[in-house]
Amino acid sequence: MPDRFIVPQFIDKEDKILGPITVRQFLICLVTVFTMFIALRILLFAFFILYSVVAAALAGIFAFVKINGQPFHIFFINALQTLLRPSLRVWDKRPTDAELRVSAKSTEMPKPPAPPSSKPHPESSRLRDLSLIVNTGGVYRPEEEI
Repeated sequence: MPDRFIVPQFIDKEDKILGPITVRQFLICLVTVFTMFIALRILLFAFFILYSVVAAALAGIFAFVKINGQPFHIFFINALQTLLRPSLRVWDKRPTDAELRVSAKSTEMPKPPAPPSSKPHPESSRLRDLSLIVNTGGVYRPEEEI
């Protein structure tokens, strides 16, 4: 009996740990609660409330929102890369200063390549004769050539 291998399926699905919550979502919420606890100890209560609302909103967006079937953090990274890269790419092939200095130092002109040796062309060849016979429909006969 041949060996059978189990092919993994649903590899794009994240593992769930608490009901519908995935590991990534749980860690985002855990880090947010931890930072909110630190903010409670450090900040005044009014600033703590403001920080908590902003942090909870960002954590909720990054943990639970999906855009076009992708998690928000993937969408966010792609958006940042799109904004930071130039939208128009122009190839500017002007020589740089270093290239100009190097070319100015080298005064030796390169020699032109030697022309290829010319062979005398054959006056008649079997292939040319056959193509003429085919093209003329048999009217041309190479043995009758003057």
